[in-house]
Amino acid sequence: LQGIFVLGLPYALLHSGYSGLLLIVLAAVLCCYTGKILIACLYEENEDGQLVRVRDTYEDIANACCKKLSPKLGGIVVNVTQVVELIMTCILYLVVTGNLLSHSFPYVPITEKTWSVIAFVTLLPCVFIRTLKIVSKLSQLCSLVHFVIILIVTTYCLTQIHQWSWAKFRLSIEFEDFLVSVGVIIFSYTSQIFLPTLEGSMKNPGEFRCMLNWTHFFACVLKTTFALTAFLTWGEETKEVITDNLPSFLEMLVNLCLLTKALLSYPLPFFAATEIVYSCISKGNHSNYRSPLLALSVRVSFLLLTLLMAMFTPHFALLMGLSGSVTGAAMTFLLPSLFHLKLKWKKLSFLEKCADISVFVLGFLCSLAGIVCSIKGLLEVFG
Repeated sequence: LQGIFVLGLPYALLHSGYSGLLLIVLAAVLCCYTGKILIACLYEENEDGQLVRVRDTYEDIANACCKKLSPKLGGIVVNVTQVVELIMTCILYLVVTGNLLSHSFPYVPITEKTWSVIAFVTLLPCVFIRTLKIVSKLSQLCSLVHFVIILIVTTYCLTQIHQWSWAKFRLSIEFEDFLVSVGVIIFSYTSQIFLPTLEGSMKNPGEFRCMLNWTHFFACVLKTTFALTAFLTWGEETKEVITDNLPSFLEMLVNLCLLTKALLSYPLPFFAATEIVYSCISKGNHSNYRSPLLALSVRVSFLLLTLLMAMFTPHFALLMGLSGSVTGAAMTFLLPSLFHLKLKWKKLSFLEKCADISVFVLGFLCSLAGIVCSIKGLLEVFG
C-alpha cells in the first residue's frame, strides 16, 4: 500500500507546493516518533529498574489502558480498527490489480471486475500461509519490484532534466486540495499495525529504535527525491498515479511491475488480519483454534470477502478515503500518543507530554478533515 501512495506523491506536490516537501519530512518524523512510543508501551520497569516486555500486541496495550473501564474494551476497539483497515487494504489491492490489467491489455474484451477475479485466483495459495517467514519473503520480493518501479520512473525523469523548472511549484494552494496531499503523504509512512509483531520477532529488539530511525530517514530521502524529480518533469500535467504520465512503451512495463507488487503485497495485510481473528478465537476456545479446518475456513472467508467487496462496493475510492481517515489516523497518531500518555504519564517529562498531546491533536485534525472531505465527495457522487 505504501508503494501505491508513493506513486501519488508527485500529485500531492502539485497541490501542496513547497509545503509538500516539508510535509514529507514532517510525516517521517511523526510516524517514526509514534512507532517508538507505541513500542515503549510494551515495556515496564521491574524491581531492578530494567525494562521488561510485559505486553505483546497492540491489543494488550489497549487493554492495559482501559482495564479500569472495561478489561477487554480497548482490545476490542483496536482489533476491530485493525481488521477493518487490513481488509480495506486487501480490497484495494484487488481493485488496483483489476485496473492495471484492464489498462495493460485494453484490447482484451474483459471488464475490470473480471480481471480482479482472475487476479483473485492467483491469490488462493494465501489460505495456506501459516507463518510470518513466508510473508517476509514475499515482502522482500515486493520491495525489489517496488525498487525497480521507482528506478524506471526516476531514470526517465532524469533524461528530461533539461525541461525542469522550479517555477512549476505553487505558492498559493487550495485548502481542500492541500488536505488531500496531507492524507497521501502521511499514509505513505504508516506501519504501526505491524510494529509490535516486528519488534517481537527481532533477534535483537534493542536495535529497534535505531532500525526505525534509519528506515524512516531513507524512506524520507527516497520519497522526497522521487516526488521532486517526477513533479519537476511533468509539472501541471502530473497525474494522480505518476505512471500514467509515462510514455506508452514504459507505462506497460511499469503497470506489469505494479501488478506484481500488488499481488505480492496482498499476503501481509491478509495474514495480519487472520492472525488477529485467530488470537481472539484462541482466547475463547483453544481446541477450535488448533483446528486446521477452522483456520482454513477463516482464511477462505477473508479471501471471498475481499473479492466480493472489491467487485460490488460502489465508489470504493471515496469509501477507502473515509475508512483510512478514521482507522489510519487512529492507529498511527491518536492511539499511540493516547496510550503513551496513559501508561507513562508519571515518567514523562514536560516536553514529552507536550509532544504526545501535539501529535494527538494533529492526528485528530487530520482525521476530521479527511472525514469531512470524504463525506463531501460521497454526497456529491450520490447527488
